[in-house]
Amino acid sequence: MTADRAQTLVWDWTIRLFHWLIVLLIPLMWWTAEEGMMDWHRRLGLTMFALILFRLVWGVIGSWTARFVPMIKRLRSVPAYVRGLIACRNGPSFGHSPIGSLAVFALLAALSIQVGTGLFSVDVDGLESGPLAILISFKTGREIADFHELNFNILVALVALHIIAVAIYRFVLKDDLVRPMVTGRRGDVEPVSTVKVRPMALIASVVIVAASLYAIINAG
Repeated sequence: MTADRAQTLVWDWTIRLFHWLIVLLIPLMWWTAEEGMMDWHRRLGLTMFALILFRLVWGVIGSWTARFVPMIKRLRSVPAYVRGLIACRNGPSFGHSPIGSLAVFALLAALSIQVGTGLFSVDVDGLESGPLAILISFKTGREIADFHELNFNILVALVALHIIAVAIYRFVLKDDLVRPMVTGRRGDVEPVSTVKVRPMALIASVVIVAASLYAIINAG
């Protein structure tokens, strides 16, 4: 292993921060909902909205391994990649593997639906509601709230599958996916592109998120 390869940056700091904040927020949001701490649930929901929106924007204008286009291209290789995994043939990827790309899109879709429905949800008594529930009827808000609960179960299932997959990679395929998500670096891949946080792209992403948050908070 060369010194250069040992220092290969795979994940920029924004992706790593996003990942671990999501890991923290999901159980916190579940707990605040279960305990009826709806003020905190709304605050955490808006934080989740900001993170998801940032990730979606960053998937277009961010660093190479954060972008969606390379991941979409890798989806075509999912069947062949899965056959390789079954045969315990696993080559490290610079960025998301084909099945990792599929997992990213599934989790982002579930998280986006969870946040989106939360913005419009209304509780049974109509006392607690999302910041955009004022734009729809009570009946529609209740229907969305039911779907919000259903989608959370789907999200939990996807998270469980993700954890199981990470464990399989670690203990069966001998590929540690957690450490690179902490350090950002891998020593067993050849770089395809430079992973770099461009200041203007970061500023643009933050501005879009801040403007969207402002619009939602002041919608009522």
